[in-house]
Amino acid sequence: MSSTVIGRAAPPGVHLMSINLRRRLPFARRQDRWAHREPLVAELLGAELPTILGVQEALPDQDAAVERALGDGYSRIGRGRRADGSDERCSIHWDARRLELEDWTQLALSTRPDRPGSRSWGAVFPRIAVIAEFRDRADGSRLTVINTHLDPFSGRARSESARLLLAEALRHGGAVAVMGDLNARQGSPALRILQPGCALRDSWAAADQRLTPAWRTHSGYRRPSIGPRIDWILVGPDLRVRSAAVNARRWGMRATSDHEAVQAVVEVAPSLGSRTFADEPERKRTER
Repeated sequence: MSSTVIGRAAPPGVHLMSINLRRRLPFARRQDRWAHREPLVAELLGAELPTILGVQEALPDQDAAVERALGDGYSRIGRGRRADGSDERCSIHWDARRLELEDWTQLALSTRPDRPGSRSWGAVFPRIAVIAEFRDRADGSRLTVINTHLDPFSGRARSESARLLLAEALRHGGAVAVMGDLNARQGSPALRILQPGCALRDSWAAADQRLTPAWRTHSGYRRPSIGPRIDWILVGPDLRVRSAAVNARRWGMRATSDHEAVQAVVEVAPSLGSRTFADEPERKRTER
């Protein structure tokens, strides 16, 4: 595989990338040890240089390693998932030379989204979403990104979290992307909730060009293979997807994580800037 799948995107393209970093564990197999994976993460990110990067399972030292890998010019938002802001993060890193952060918030995926550390619906650990609103310095267009990591054990928690995420996406309009490790395959209840009508589309399916095979995204450090995705970039109707990829780069038999990174280059469609999610079903009915 080529060392770079997409690389830095020129305006009006915005390179979105999401990766579950696999949290650092005190006792792990050699391939899983962060000390062995950190330089691979640095090489991957240094080659791809996404405009916006969403990471999941990032402990503070891992998040710091991501910052170093991306280099000067990038900024970061996101706190840990517990009430005191510790533990895993769903951070968003972005190229601040290209994008201006206008606002951001972090929600608990629970019945009390404004209460840090809260859990609901049988989730074993607190789950969070980080929401960032950006303005593109190149053309003034605006884009909202939601980065999240859904519960792997409770189907109810995934479905209820998906409803909360969809409500946030609808509130932010058509130029929105929801990305992260959803622990859910295509056709699962959570994905059906997140994709009502044309509100949010799978960037892979919507892409003008697919740059890689359709690799499964939870590899468990095994060789890349064709299979289902549980890591997603979903996009609203005002985002045009130019290309998409599942980055299964390997260094011999070594991998950055037990998940593959997912990537997409999107453009905010200027002619669609005033369209809302509510307009989309009516537009489709009219076309039929």
